Amino acid sequence: MEPATRRRRRSRQLVAAFLRDPGSGRVYRRGKLIGKGAFSRCYKLTDMSTSAVFALKVVPRSGSGAGRLRPRGKVEREIALHSSLRHRNIVAFHGHFADRDHVYMVLEYCGRQSLAHVLKARQTLTEPEVRYYLRGVISGLRYLHQRRIVHRDLKLSNFFLNNNMEVKIGDLGLAARVGPSGHCHRVLCGTPNFLAPEVVSRNGHTCQSDIWALGCVLYTVLTGSPPFPAAPLPEMYQNIRDGHYPEPAHLSPNARHLIARLLAPNPAERPSLDQLLQDDFFTQGFTPERLPPCSCHSPPSFAVPRPLDGLLRKVGRLLLAECRLPREHCTRHHLCIGPFIPKEDSGPEAEGLEPDPMEWGNKVPASERRAPDPEGPVCLLTQGALRSDPAGPEDSPQLEVEAAIRNLQLCLDAGPEATQDPPGEQWPVLCAPTWVDYSSKYGFGYQLSDGGSAVLFRDGTHMALRPPGGCQARCPAVLYLLHAEAT
Repeated sequence: MEPATRRRRRSRQLVAAFLRDPGSGRVYRRGKLIGKGAFSRCYKLTDMSTSAVFALKVVPRSGSGAGRLRPRGKVEREIALHSSLRHRNIVAFHGHFADRDHVYMVLEYCGRQSLAHVLKARQTLTEPEVRYYLRGVISGLRYLHQRRIVHRDLKLSNFFLNNNMEVKIGDLGLAARVGPSGHCHRVLCGTPNFLAPEVVSRNGHTCQSDIWALGCVLYTVLTGSPPFPAAPLPEMYQNIRDGHYPEPAHLSPNARHLIARLLAPNPAERPSLDQLLQDDFFTQGFTPERLPPCSCHSPPSFAVPRPLDGLLRKVGRLLLAECRLPREHCTRHHLCIGPFIPKEDSGPEAEGLEPDPMEWGNKVPASERRAPDPEGPVCLLTQGALRSDPAGPEDSPQLEVEAAIRNLQLCLDAGPEATQDPPGEQWPVLCAPTWVDYSSKYGFGYQLSDGGSAVLFRDGTHMALRPPGGCQARCPAVLYLLHAEAT
């Protein structure tokens, strides 16, 4: 190739750093390359006036190879077709313009790249994820098929993800409208190992050809490899015609059954999109409402979320407010735990930061403190709550309270006394007005009204600092038992 010809080709491949749409007058800044295919390249694009971010698809107007693969008018047909589509599961088309060397299409930017990138990082996907993605793809594909449009190149790299993890069908460069007979031109185009048998046999594309491609997608994301791996083309095409692929025995029966339905060699035996959603794979399996962005590189957790801690605390306080220690078990030592004031959501835990274990939480101002009532209820410190059955009998909370009292009595009667009581000595009432709950990592610390402080460690041991002449009663043990009962 002559050097001058090579330079002209290289200049056609280069895209200017700043582009101006002559129709709207908007100026864009071209960003990094985010994808490329056989016919085009895709860049990140920023509107200089609004800072809005788009994807820029660049197609050469002419050149060796491009003219053969994209005959005159092919890009114009893609623009006319794509610009008429409006659906949440199809990449949005925002505009187009051209210069001497390129045609530019301004498209919706999908910040999470494509399912091909996700599968490369993950190797395989879980069935709930696959159901989530396929539901979005089926929704967009139904929209296309209702308008008699066949995509003809459905594959993982053409399923894009936006920042909200919504799947979008893109790259409609090979899409075409079917004729009155329901068939497209009998041309062999698309990704070879995703081609349907009727396409390989040159009988033309139909909407059922896209259904076959969905079967290849389902097989690939669940097993990590396509059902018809790259091989000599004649051998691979024969396997496609026969519907012969490695049996994925490790998959669930519902997944294997759906793959077999989608990869039926006879197009009439494949399910429609509506029938596809009624398959046992979708109806008998969990489908998440959305996926977290971390699922792009690691399997998400589908555990059923626990009830809100705030609700549990409210239920626990309502239930435990009726719990009173029997008078005969409290004649010598009264431990009145201060009112439990849950931390606001704006605290360090809500921001993802661990609280400082050296700071006392839930401090009660001295002006609001009052003498504890020995007969008053004991409010237990808890991060959760006792079991309650809102739909159960009306006396269920009362039974829970009685059971808790019995357990506390047994615990309080079981241990030996810490010291012998001097005859006639009056034991003071001790309160715990301040505390910090760091039991998930270290333990539970509290401060008593007589100036002492202690820590209950996770292994059940205590470390206490008592003031000179302070009470040496079983207060730490009682606090531990109450806290253990509450949690």
